[in-house]
Amino acid sequence: QVQLVESGGGEGQAGGSLRLSCAASGRNIFSIIVMAWYRQGPGKARDLVAAITSRSETHYKDSVKGRFIISRGDTENSMYLQMNDLKPEDTGVYFCNADVMTNGGRQRDDYWGQGTQVTVSS
Repeated sequence: QVQLVESGGGEGQAGGSLRLSCAASGRNIFSIIVMAWYRQGPGKARDLVAAITSRSETHYKDSVKGRFIISRGDTENSMYLQMNDLKPEDTGVYFCNADVMTNGGRQRDDYWGQGTQVTVSS
């Protein structure tokens, strides 16, 4: 079983910065293909904010390009989301997601963290 643990988030002001962290743990992790952050705003569907592959290729939602930076973490199987120039519309619950291969590469599953709240005030 793979667990994703998020940290960071909280409250910020428009124009400010916050950083989210996510770390994956589990005995049988063979490799992590993609790690990503999703956001679910109030009354909205969960949608992709940013993603990073095992080759450090990145993808961003248009509305966060130039403001958010996704990167590999300092420890294995972790990542950061640096959020700069925050806007009230960035408010939501941020979920860490990982596409993980386990059991020597014989199994591939999608995992989610519990979510962390980010609230941006104007």
